[in-house]
Amino acid sequence: MSETPDEIPLETIQKYAPLMMQGVPWANFLGFEVTGVERGRAFARVPWREDLVGDPSTGVIHGGVITSLLDNLAGVAIATRLRKLRAMATLDLRIDYMRPAEKGREILAEAECYHITRSVAFVHAWAYHGSREERIVASASGAFALNDPKRWTPASGGLSAIQNAVESGK
Repeated sequence: MSETPDEIPLETIQKYAPLMMQGVPWANFLGFEVTGVERGRAFARVPWREDLVGDPSTGVIHGGVITSLLDNLAGVAIATRLRKLRAMATLDLRIDYMRPAEKGREILAEAECYHITRSVAFVHAWAYHGSREERIVASASGAFALNDPKRWTPASGGLSAIQNAVESGK
């Protein structure tokens, strides 16, 4: 299937997906790293770091880090399904924590954009150790508003990172 001129080629998303995370200051500070992109899906990791620990007595990474990881990764998964650049905003994000993340282990994550309407994208996401089958730490379900990026002030993160890179020829 060939892509029309207003579609975002998967190769473009794969090339610039790391910028989507790095361009968001909080995601960059937390050390989120995109590890893979497929049509409708995105994968990432966050290494265990002592400064991300929420409970010093157990060494467990703070739940806010996991929430941020799944929220940001959802945006990358949505980008793989878009026909043109759209600004995104989280409308609703439900996180179910299954168990604490293990001390010293990186957290892997996966997000799947399973449905898009004209103005809303729907995503499921998971944070885990090893594999989803091995040890799920948290799961998420969210709805994200899709807006015309021309209505927003230019930014450096998210899809703006892709748009800025494509326009500058990087």
